[in-house]
Amino acid sequence: MPESKRITIIDFVERYAKEFADLTYLREKIDGVWTETTFKQTRDEGRILAAGFMALGLQKGEKVSLLSEARNLWVMTELGILYAGGVNVPLSYKLASDKDLSFRINHSDSVYVVASENELPKIRRIVAECPAVRKVIVLDKVELQPGEMYVGELRELGVKFIMAHKDLLDARVASVGPDDYANISYTSGTTADPKGILLTHRNYTANVEQGSSVISVPKGSTMLIILPLDHCFAHVAGFYTMMMYGGSIATVPVGKTQMATLRNIPGAIKDVKPYVMLSVPALSRSFKKAIEGAVKAKGEKVRKLFEWGVRLAMGYNREYYNAGKPGITQFWKKPILRFLDKKLFKPVREGAFGPNMHFFVGGGALLDIELQKWFCAIGVPVFQGYGLSEATPIICANSEGNAIFGSSGRTVEPMDIKICDEDHNELPDGQTGEIVIRGENVMAGYWKNPEATAKTVVDGWLYTGDRGYLYPQNRRYLYVTGRFKSLLIAADGDKYSPEGYEDNLTSVSPFIEQAIIHNNQNPYTVALLVPNRELLRSWLAKARPGVDPASPEGKEAMLRKIQEETDTYRSGGKHEGAFPEKWLPAALIICPEPWTEQNGLVNSTAKVVRGKVEKAYADRIAYAYTPEGKALLNEKNINSI
Repeated sequence: MPESKRITIIDFVERYAKEFADLTYLREKIDGVWTETTFKQTRDEGRILAAGFMALGLQKGEKVSLLSEARNLWVMTELGILYAGGVNVPLSYKLASDKDLSFRINHSDSVYVVASENELPKIRRIVAECPAVRKVIVLDKVELQPGEMYVGELRELGVKFIMAHKDLLDARVASVGPDDYANISYTSGTTADPKGILLTHRNYTANVEQGSSVISVPKGSTMLIILPLDHCFAHVAGFYTMMMYGGSIATVPVGKTQMATLRNIPGAIKDVKPYVMLSVPALSRSFKKAIEGAVKAKGEKVRKLFEWGVRLAMGYNREYYNAGKPGITQFWKKPILRFLDKKLFKPVREGAFGPNMHFFVGGGALLDIELQKWFCAIGVPVFQGYGLSEATPIICANSEGNAIFGSSGRTVEPMDIKICDEDHNELPDGQTGEIVIRGENVMAGYWKNPEATAKTVVDGWLYTGDRGYLYPQNRRYLYVTGRFKSLLIAADGDKYSPEGYEDNLTSVSPFIEQAIIHNNQNPYTVALLVPNRELLRSWLAKARPGVDPASPEGKEAMLRKIQEETDTYRSGGKHEGAFPEKWLPAALIICPEPWTEQNGLVNSTAKVVRGKVEKAYADRIAYAYTPEGKALLNEKNINSI
């Protein structure tokens, strides 16, 4: 672990740019060719852009909004803002609403906006509503409009400024302190007016040091970053962790649309051959489905052998920490699994992830334990971690050699952690309550929102709003069980966290893409479900040949299939006992369309925004609590399937 000093991001970059000067830090595909940029080149470009911002008139502490897909210039531009003493306001390129964008730009007091070609139309639509913005800086060569400039021109200004005023740049850089703001990171939009999380230079450097207490990578290894760069998870687990270990980061080639960029992921994996990737549960499930599809295409015998091998490996690996135990009943599996790995799993995983892939680091939401076991079985573990932006963000993580599937991993050090009840009283290890932490990674507060800050950070302790417990046998391990505030509440006042059931249902049932369950002091729980319509139609074609999916008979069959999937958790079902019977849904709501970022029901980190889904389907929820709506074959479900 690095020596703990209250250093800035600039100090951090200077140290490792010197230590690993000529090693590759950034990898990017330009015009069909992968380019490599060294640590020193990255640092030098950051200084030049910083000088350019100073030449434009950026003052210390002023804000710059950055809206772009992942690319080298994203990293360099942020360094430019920070070296100039500015504050970066990273915006998600997934934001589609004009109101969402203009709110963040105006609320943050941004005086410049940096945008890529793909994102520029969004800025052009709203820049007139952002009176504080002096200029829009464009990362690509396009036909400019008044008030815009090309980043190449900013760079030229920087080169001239350094030649004439290097002393001013050096003085500005030296003036940046550990408690100065580095980012205003906006929450993912669970409310109309998201909160701006103030993260300091020291928040970041402290969390990188803390993160090194739970996870590391070899010098020279490569991380492919698939997640958006605006989130602090990509900063800490990506930019700065790889920088500290002398590794490199690669980004997925940008397409003309978000979907086109997603289609570039397999090619990027093949080209880059990463050692590690950052993931979210939705992404992990997509990889699993793709791998299973590729295996199925090899024929029925291969599919059956693969599935048998996965079950055997899952039985042997168990929850990772207890793999191969008890030896007396497990020893015979080891040589078989060694053979299967060589002949079956290795070709499968290398076909999907390349020859160097060791593990994923997963965050963003709870990752189903069965999914963790599945990836471990094929030799590429997905290690669950946990954190939140207000903690910059890493609080704990599983890692190679130190993991318990089902947990969120070991808490980082140094950091204090406790579990509290609703009255802020500390609970014993093993009891579930709100996760509360204290350390140098705790945010400075919410921008322009002292009331929310005072409620969230009390005497230096960050109240996360998440539920969990510390493992009694080893309190270094944290189990996160769901949101503290988003509980199901039965009519009798009993409470239950819904996330475990929701994540498990979408993992074990290929026919259900998205799910939330709802109970707000009601007589029973209801489930809102987004079905996999394509798979349902394929199932119908085999189960009921000749039946039209659009016919009443076809719709009824597909609805009953979904009911059959949810009933597996009930008495007599194959998942009986996995969750308390009391909280299982008694009514199903089939939603007519997927929950996406475009319709505002999924946030930029791929998490379903429960409150927004419940608001969007408030009428359907109310209907589900009527005798007609409780029936599976109600009019609204039939119309929605």
